Amino acid sequence: MKTIDLNCDLGEGYGSDAELMNFVSSVNVACGYHAGDEETMRTTVELAAEKSIAVGAHPSYPDRANFGRSQMEIPARELYDIVSEQIRKLASICVEFGVKISHVKPHGALYNRSASDADVAATIASVVRDIDPELILYGLSGSVSIIEAKEAGLRTASEVFADRGYRSDGSLVPRSEPGALLTTAADAADQALAMAMDGLVISVTGEQVAVESDTICIHGDGQFAVEFASAIRTTLLKHNIRIHPLNA
Repeated sequence: MKTIDLNCDLGEGYGSDAELMNFVSSVNVACGYHAGDEETMRTTVELAAEKSIAVGAHPSYPDRANFGRSQMEIPARELYDIVSEQIRKLASICVEFGVKISHVKPHGALYNRSASDADVAATIASVVRDIDPELILYGLSGSVSIIEAKEAGLRTASEVFADRGYRSDGSLVPRSEPGALLTTAADAADQALAMAMDGLVISVTGEQVAVESDTICIHGDGQFAVEFASAIRTTLLKHNIRIHPLNA
């Protein structure tokens, strides 16, 4: 039986976190730099602990004004400290609930930058390794972030996106361009199934793109996030795909 992780970005100030946790196997918790604060981090970790869901850190550029989606030029040493602070803050909160962080997944512009910029990817990987070499680093399937994490000796999770459009080179369509977001739960579920079963996704220009899929992301900030999550989980289970966290 095929097994896959289903992850969701949470703790970002939206009201559907508790519902979304009924469908996923891991959560990426906003660490305060693009969204969230210590109170929302505690609430999210507590809910995840109750449901035995894996907890990961979701560090970002310091960009609350733009939800972490604007590129920033930050020296490597400063970026190291920014990412480290966020992961350590979540880790300290997790201790309160008897939970151990299982993974790290950068957010937004930082995630996209690490997918193509070896220096940024290497900086993030070094932070994760220095904090805990047992942590799993989530990165875009086939990207530089996965390569650099493996070079650092980390366990990686190749991530695919159920609700995002793809270019023919395997990168995500920027949110500013047409086709960046899938608009129906059925389409997202079909895309998730194809990636999980066949390792393929159809680009916005019609090409078949090969992807590795250790974990599938559902965004928690969409208007229909719960509907998407329910459809994706139902479809995967219907096709005998087991949903399970990667750290178990």
